[in-house]
Amino acid sequence: MMKFLFMMLFMIPLCFFNNMFWMVQMMLMLMMFLFMNLSININIFSNLGYMMSCDMITYGLILLSMWICMLMIMASENLNKSMFYNNFFLLNILLLMMMLYLVFSVMNLFMFYFFFESSLIPTLMLIIGWGYQPERIQAGMYLLMYTLFASLPMLMGIFFIFYDSNYLIMYFYKFFNMDYFLLYLSMILAFLVKMPMYFVHLWLPKAHVEAPVSGSMILAGIMLKLGGYGLLRIMILFQKLGMKFNFIWMTISLLGGLYISMNCFCQIDMKSLIAYSSVAHMSLVICGIMSMNYWGFLGSYIMMIGHGLCSSGMFCLANINYERIHSRSLLMNKGMMNFMPSMSLWWFLLMSSNMAAPPSMNLMGEISLINSVVSWSWLSMTILILISFFSAGYSLYLYSYTQHGEYNMSIYSFYMGVSREYLMLLLHWMPLNLLILKIDYFFIWF
Repeated sequence: MMKFLFMMLFMIPLCFFNNMFWMVQMMLMLMMFLFMNLSININIFSNLGYMMSCDMITYGLILLSMWICMLMIMASENLNKSMFYNNFFLLNILLLMMMLYLVFSVMNLFMFYFFFESSLIPTLMLIIGWGYQPERIQAGMYLLMYTLFASLPMLMGIFFIFYDSNYLIMYFYKFFNMDYFLLYLSMILAFLVKMPMYFVHLWLPKAHVEAPVSGSMILAGIMLKLGGYGLLRIMILFQKLGMKFNFIWMTISLLGGLYISMNCFCQIDMKSLIAYSSVAHMSLVICGIMSMNYWGFLGSYIMMIGHGLCSSGMFCLANINYERIHSRSLLMNKGMMNFMPSMSLWWFLLMSSNMAAPPSMNLMGEISLINSVVSWSWLSMTILILISFFSAGYSLYLYSYTQHGEYNMSIYSFYMGVSREYLMLLLHWMPLNLLILKIDYFFIWF
């Protein structure tokens, strides 16, 4: 595991040379294929090193991180063209990649917390440094304050766990059962804000709308998954308390998911709509993890991987339109089918994956999650039906609004999609829809 960390470390000098933009991207791609060939034992922790290891959850999420970071560079070609601090941008992405790699691979709970918080800093730099509107400062503050305030109790909780059990290695937590309500609350809260759960989700649409395309991709693709990963790892400590209190989070998430889905129909900003749809999807993931059953854990993992690829691809599409029209408003982005007929196909493919149409991973994840939540309580069935229905509704709303209708006459100069953009969208869509062929691997890690 350490060799990949060193590879990232030795890629840093590349950022300071001129004309190395695509070289760094190729190196990230190479590293991803090397990591893909890592031999792992699916059921238990393998590749053990000093404080680092790899199991199936770690493996999938690190691959996703490398893939999204590589695509972030691909999506940000405008920075390279305009030479807008592109070297610092590459450095930022590499540092972020290192933080994410460490978050997912460390075994020590304190080190996990340390890198979990450190990943905020490069993200904040992305939003404040390369965002578009002056409101990006406010969005950065929202992001920082929400996540930091929720994470401080977690730090206290980690100290208490060490005081109580003398262990901070995650692997040993299957032998413990912590029956302290305040500890449960403080450990869970940080992850629920990061997911984000309804009520503490306000930082997410704000951060997405103000972030550049790369910031949106990493936020939707990986940052939301940190919360899910933390919950998957930590729930084993709180099995008794989870049986008592998890219904609170599930109820909030189900009702919140329904409300947010309806809220999506009111949005007129493309990015804002995609960001709110992420909250709706993550509410299902929270329900799956909180149900604490086999199907829920598996479904939430599959959904996290699928949503990471799908949401990131949708932000790319929104940015492709933004680069041409310089507006994210649905009122301006009309009748795109007239200008970019080939891009319309990609809109359709990614929107269909977002509404969990086969053969996307989102479908498999959603089926598992619905199984899990209905087995927890059959009363939740009506809300799940409505959430699924509305997710198809707002995906169609976004697609039909941007592709059909009378186009804006003020668009006097325009250019079609370039091959880089089509390749980028293909690289989002292919793993999302081809991994379904190997879905059995996702079902045996637990």
